[in-house]
Amino acid sequence: MDGKHMQIGEVATRTELSLRTIRHYEETGLVTPSARSQGGFRLYTESDVQRLMVLRRMKPLGFTLEQMRDLLDATDRLDRADPVDGVERETLLERVRTYERDARRKIEELRTQLARAEDFAATLRTRLDAAHPLNPSA
Repeated sequence: MDGKHMQIGEVATRTELSLRTIRHYEETGLVTPSARSQGGFRLYTESDVQRLMVLRRMKPLGFTLEQMRDLLDATDRLDRADPVDGVERETLLERVRTYERDARRKIEELRTQLARAEDFAATLRTRLDAAHPLNPSA
C-alpha cells in the first residue's frame, strides 16, 4: 500500500456505501478512519476500504453487526504481525470457516428465493401475454 489517504466521499464511491452507513460503521466500532485531516475530516487507507468491503458483502447476507465485528476480529488477529500460537490460530480459522459455511448457506437460500421470484414474474408475463396476444386475429 502506498499510504495514500482518501476522504469519506471517495471511500463511499469506491465501496458503494452511503456516507451515513460508513459513519454508522465507525460509530459502532467496525471501522475506524486511519487518520484525520488538519480540518478534522476522516481519512481512510486502502486497508480501511477493504474492511468496509467485507462489511458490504456481509450485509446482504443478513449478518448482524455483532457477527461482522466477530469476523473482523478473527481476521485481524490472524493478520497481525506477531504470530498467534497454533491453538489460537486453529480457533480463529474455525471461526472464519463457520462464517464461510454460513455465507454459502445464505447464498443458497437467496438463490432459492430468486428462482421463486423469477418463476413468479414468468407466470405473470404468461398471464399478460395470454390476456393481450400480439396478433388477436391469429
